[in-house]
Amino acid sequence: MYKSVCIRCNLQEEKKGADAVEGHDEWLHGKPLIKPLDQVELTETELEEEITRTLSANNPHAPQNIVRYSYKVNLEAIFETPTTDEEEVDEGGEEDRPDSEASKTDKKEPKLKNQFSFCERASQTLTNPLRERGCQTEPPPCRTFCATANQSEIYDAYVEWLQAQEKNKEKQKGVQSKRDDSSKRTVLMESQTDELPRLTKAAKILERMVNQNTFDYIAQDFKYYEDPSDEFRDQKGTLLPLWKFQCDKAKGMSVTALCCNYFEDLFAVGMGTYDFCKQGPGVLVFHTLKNHSFPEYIYTATSGIMCVDIHQQHSYLVAVGFYDGHVAVYNLKKRGEGEPVYKSTAKMGKHTDPVWEVRWQKDDLDGNRNFCSISSDGRIVSWTLVKNELIFTDILRLSVTVSVSDVQVSGTSFDFHKQIDHLFLVGTEDGKIHKCSKTYSNQLLKSYDAHNMAVDAVKWNHFHSGVFISCSSDWTVKVWDHAAHTPLFIFDLHAPVGDVAWAPYSSTVFAAVTLDGIVHVFDLNLNKFEALCQQAVVANTVKLTHIEFNPIYPIIIVGDERGFVTSLKLSPNLRKRPKVRPTFNPLYPLSDSFHTLQETSLRYNSIISQEDTIRNINGINGLPSELATCFIQR
Repeated sequence: MYKSVCIRCNLQEEKKGADAVEGHDEWLHGKPLIKPLDQVELTETELEEEITRTLSANNPHAPQNIVRYSYKVNLEAIFETPTTDEEEVDEGGEEDRPDSEASKTDKKEPKLKNQFSFCERASQTLTNPLRERGCQTEPPPCRTFCATANQSEIYDAYVEWLQAQEKNKEKQKGVQSKRDDSSKRTVLMESQTDELPRLTKAAKILERMVNQNTFDYIAQDFKYYEDPSDEFRDQKGTLLPLWKFQCDKAKGMSVTALCCNYFEDLFAVGMGTYDFCKQGPGVLVFHTLKNHSFPEYIYTATSGIMCVDIHQQHSYLVAVGFYDGHVAVYNLKKRGEGEPVYKSTAKMGKHTDPVWEVRWQKDDLDGNRNFCSISSDGRIVSWTLVKNELIFTDILRLSVTVSVSDVQVSGTSFDFHKQIDHLFLVGTEDGKIHKCSKTYSNQLLKSYDAHNMAVDAVKWNHFHSGVFISCSSDWTVKVWDHAAHTPLFIFDLHAPVGDVAWAPYSSTVFAAVTLDGIVHVFDLNLNKFEALCQQAVVANTVKLTHIEFNPIYPIIIVGDERGFVTSLKLSPNLRKRPKVRPTFNPLYPLSDSFHTLQETSLRYNSIISQEDTIRNINGINGLPSELATCFIQR
């Protein structure tokens, strides 16, 4: 058995050695060459021929003709041929040499530097130095505690903890219920407050739409109707009644003040009473032509309102004078507040008698708004709005020297000049008109013996800088030149005159109201002796108190003692504009028709003097009015 195994091992070793000898001889034999089928067959001479090739750096695939555009040479095309690296190196070497011809002939221009923001110096930012900050606090308080705990103490502490948690849960439930109720209430209030202005605005628009649809014929007359009968009236005119305004809260009160806002449709009405034995509260009402059924704003006051004026630039500021001597300023932007934003007090120099007139003035040097007021106590006061209070300054005290002592004179009306800020006119209770200035607080510039009774109104002309008008309860309306002591025109209206106003569109048109309920409209350019329109607006038993022109529309508003305000439209004959003449007087640059007024006044004075001489010669004490007018017309 052992011998057979040895024989097998020997046989295997002999086979491995034979294989190794065969693999060792393989490198001596040549490997066969494999030829492709399409290989070109060459002869031995062709194969033995030597072919020399030179290697270069030129790229055979590079383009031969390169087109480059030069923006310096008017965008002309330049054809360049590619060069080899050796030529570039050689050319660069030649150009680098300073003594070479290429460097002498072709020198590149130096690059220009930016003269605005170029900097050659290098800059280096500073590194912020390191800083160390430290703070020291007091150590927390320590307390040593030691106790022994057993099973019973642990159980008692656990029970107390459970009871405390139950109490906290009950408290939290009660607080949450209260918070839920309060949050629901606040949400309801907020929703109501948010919806209220939207609702009021929508209701106001709806109310205007209903009124305009209901009274559409009045709106059509206001917009389009022109009285065709004016062509046959020989310069006479009429007044067309439009809307009538009233306020339920002002029942039993009289219209004591009117003032048109510089918006097109809004105007203010002051409610009070002229019966001084029955004085009561007052109401400030703002009406609009868009809705005559209910006013836009209503402000109640504890005392009767005697005068109102609206600021020209800031039309939301309204100055008001009261019967008890107070003055106040209302802000229309603050609708929720019924109280004025500024009001005078006894400490702040309020008037002791009724305030008859207030007028806004231009802002002072500090930019503070201010206005002036006149009262029966003889004081003319300037009020300045500073922060939340009114600061007063006495401009003038009206007084008359009788024998030795000075007697106080009551002021009833005043008006400031349209161009000269410091110049103003003052009407008094004794019928005189004083021309005053802010710069002379203790001196009157001029006095006019105007009327026999109290001066109810005095107003400067809007266009003519030297003419003003006045009215009184002595039945007369007078037109004045401030340089003359006698009036230019005197008109007897046969009834006490309540108010007079100049028209904003013409220097010769004015209107007046009398206590017998008649509106008188004059145009001195057309007729210098009588009114173009005398029309009864209310019944004979009702007194008219105030009149005002609208600054834009051809309408006037009239107030009466019953608290009603009536709007009237002027016919075309009553709103004619005077023709502009090419020449003008430098003393009266804005007056075209008043040039003839002075001439007619001189003629009138001469006729009156002739009439006086005739009266003295014939011994006649007086002439009838009709004869006098005929004599004047001749």
